[in-house]
Amino acid sequence: MNNVTIQDVFEQFLPMVADRSFSDEQFRAIQCIRSCRTAEMGAHVSECESCHSKFIHYNSCKNRHCPMCQAMEVDEWIDLRREDVLDAPYFHTVFTVPGLLYPLIYANQKLLYDALYHATNKTLSELSKDTKHFGAKIGYICILHTWGSKLNYHPHIHTIVLGGGLDSKNHWKDKGNKFFLPVKVMSAVFKRYYLEELKYLYEYEKLSYTGGAEKLRNTYEFKSLLDKLYAMDWVVYSKRTFKGAQEVFKYLGKYTHRIAISNSRILSIDSENVTFAAKDYRVDGKYRPMTISGEKFVSRFLLHILPKGFVRIRYYGLLACRCKAQKMTLCRNLLGCEQYLSKLRGKTTAEKIKILYNHDICKCSKCGEPLITFRMDGRYMLC
Repeated sequence: MNNVTIQDVFEQFLPMVADRSFSDEQFRAIQCIRSCRTAEMGAHVSECESCHSKFIHYNSCKNRHCPMCQAMEVDEWIDLRREDVLDAPYFHTVFTVPGLLYPLIYANQKLLYDALYHATNKTLSELSKDTKHFGAKIGYICILHTWGSKLNYHPHIHTIVLGGGLDSKNHWKDKGNKFFLPVKVMSAVFKRYYLEELKYLYEYEKLSYTGGAEKLRNTYEFKSLLDKLYAMDWVVYSKRTFKGAQEVFKYLGKYTHRIAISNSRILSIDSENVTFAAKDYRVDGKYRPMTISGEKFVSRFLLHILPKGFVRIRYYGLLACRCKAQKMTLCRNLLGCEQYLSKLRGKTTAEKIKILYNHDICKCSKCGEPLITFRMDGRYMLC
């Protein structure tokens, strides 16, 4: 079966999911994705004044977990971020936590996802300012991913780190294409900060112990978990180095608005199973077909629905909103960089589509004359 979408998978296998006690966010995501670009979402109907051709375009759900609604958001986000990118080295680092923590994190998603950002920020801020390691204030973007290639639960933070910064005298400082922070030290500091916040949340009874975290209600079990976590080496690694703005732009879109799985990775479905492309790290890390039951596929996909209102892309250091304009202007002046001005800022949706995809949705595709467009709402405006 070709051109399979997540909608097809939901339609066939949602009734089979054993545990139907979906959270509000999961239920909303399911409803949005199932209705995306269908009559239920409403439509924009256009008619040509000249040749009287009619065109119906069903509305997108715009849910951030929907595989069909990310392309334009990615392109627009990248265009706006280009205003902040310097012609300087950048690094991609990844912060992970041991699998022993996964049940507790899933039971306390907002609190313990936030803790990932807090620990990452404190680690990068502390070490970059330390003159033993670098001695400058840097900027970085943090992005949460909760999945592995097989749709398994694997929460971790991707960071795009500016490989230079401002020292105490507001002079630019960098170390070229060499990553400037020791990875082993980063791992130890990240572990310390994350476990400090975890202990605080535990001591002040902020944590829930549902699902697989049930046994951690027991004080002995929780302290035993902490002992194991402190004894383990946590994994932080620098994934890639790139130089200059153009490489960064191409790379950013891969991580910022990515969701658990794209439609292009869903290869086929039958009456029982879903086959999708997953990376096989045991061999060469290339994508290979993987088949699991449809019920398991849906259950895994729903693991990655984020809490309502959760901010997944966060900016720190020189890129923090409170000081970004002033600090980035100074950096550009020191480096002799010209500022890119967004070509999409302040534009209408139609103007953005024309700029990005060279497609004028205001003109008839048959004769090129203007279209009259009006909106038809669906029975349910879900998103």
